Amino acid sequence: MAAQDVLGQTARLASSSALLQVLFRVVTFGLNAFTLRYLSRELLGVVNVRLTLLYSTIVFLAREAFRRACLSGSAKRNWTKTINLLWLTVPLGVLWSLILGLVWLHLLEVPDPSVVPHYQAGVVAFGLSAIIELLGEPFWVLAQAHLFVRLKVIAESLSVVSKCFLTVTLVILYPQWGLYIFSLAQLLYVSVLVMCYVIYFMMFLGSPEATKKSFPVARVKALLPNFVEDETFVNWKEARLTWSFFKQSFLKQILTEGERYVMTFLNVLNFGDQGVYDIVNNLGSLVARFIFSPIEESFYVFFAKVLERGKTVKDQKQDDVAMAANVLELLLKLVLLIGLTITVFGYAYSQLALDIYGGSMLSSGTGPDLLRCFSLYVLFLAVNGVTECFTSALMCKEEVDRYNFVMLALSFIFLCISYFLTHWYGSVGFILANCFNMGIRIAHSTHYIYDYFKESTHRPLTGLLPSPALLLVYISSAAITAFSEVLFCCDKGWLARLIHISTGALCFAATLVTMFCTETQLVHFVRNQ
Repeated sequence: MAAQDVLGQTARLASSSALLQVLFRVVTFGLNAFTLRYLSRELLGVVNVRLTLLYSTIVFLAREAFRRACLSGSAKRNWTKTINLLWLTVPLGVLWSLILGLVWLHLLEVPDPSVVPHYQAGVVAFGLSAIIELLGEPFWVLAQAHLFVRLKVIAESLSVVSKCFLTVTLVILYPQWGLYIFSLAQLLYVSVLVMCYVIYFMMFLGSPEATKKSFPVARVKALLPNFVEDETFVNWKEARLTWSFFKQSFLKQILTEGERYVMTFLNVLNFGDQGVYDIVNNLGSLVARFIFSPIEESFYVFFAKVLERGKTVKDQKQDDVAMAANVLELLLKLVLLIGLTITVFGYAYSQLALDIYGGSMLSSGTGPDLLRCFSLYVLFLAVNGVTECFTSALMCKEEVDRYNFVMLALSFIFLCISYFLTHWYGSVGFILANCFNMGIRIAHSTHYIYDYFKESTHRPLTGLLPSPALLLVYISSAAITAFSEVLFCCDKGWLARLIHISTGALCFAATLVTMFCTETQLVHFVRNQ
């Protein structure tokens, strides 16, 4: 597949995934606002922090390394061996479920049954849901490698809608069920997700469309583990790369979910405060996650297909190098401008957003400061996602192993900083520690990118430099909206709030106009992809 075709399909995958994430986050956003009025903060804290952490840890540790390794390189490969390797995620998931399930049940503080009933059933259900989701991993990787955009959108949309419908129904009818509600909803979510992929491939394989596309897998049976006579069970090059990524993924999970591990294992916040933190966390990262995650996930596939892992820039096809450098530069500029916009306008509108969303329970206390810090953290997330996406797609096995040592040291430092900053600044300390964590990771990734391209004429890191005119507009908007918040928000009535909102809208419009006038190459890239 030509590099230009890969770019086009990758862009469509990223945009579709972004729209999908919009659906996820809007639904979660509304669901949290709804459940706040029916369930306790403590119950939400246990579900959204403790149990979700169990599920995400099992899934991440069991499959992330396999995904990274098996999506590297061309889609033309021995798919029998790749599928065999991917099925190893299931026993690995069972092992992690048993180990972590025992930790969650016997080593961690158990919530008060009168406030959070059925905790043990919740742990079992969320662990089981992780195993069920891993059953669909070979199907997911095969679809992702061949850029099946609509399949992902339909499968995840149906599973999210099913989960939310069941949650709302049970919350209204049986609020006393407690964690049973979220356990059943989680099991329904993963079951629908896996079944969508299985049913699709049962219909697709052997069809005229599959034959026309010369799809590398002919029968559904080929998607099960297969022993090939006189050949190894797996591709050992992929297996060794998986092991390298596994060591990295273990550390990356600690860095990604570090604050939740500190909350869960060190009890620095009670379950009620954890619930508030998670709600503000979801609100603060609403825009960031539905844009940045799809970009990182989709363009990892692009860079891995266009450039060959482990080769220097001189040994690559120069046309592909030029395209990859140009795409990387424009992606960096895109996420930087999105991050700056959220940081600038998020500061002045955090308290108003929380007051509208959850009332005084969220807008009083540390809630607004927490969301303001999140606005800054989004900027770090934006840049880190793209820079790590590129480095992960290009690093050879030895470079991945060296990076693991960096991640190990960073994990230890991050956990220590999180613990102390939380004692000093409460939940805000978690965000400050995450900013530090992301800053170090960005420094490592940008250094790798600089070294990679230094022997060429391409300088993609210039994408991190916005135009002076646009930077001036951002600074002016920050000052104007901050002054507007002092004058009109948030206890002076709805007329004052509307004036504050109108001020922000005018500043935002001025920012967009300046962006369109100064960043013409970026605008052209977004319109054409």
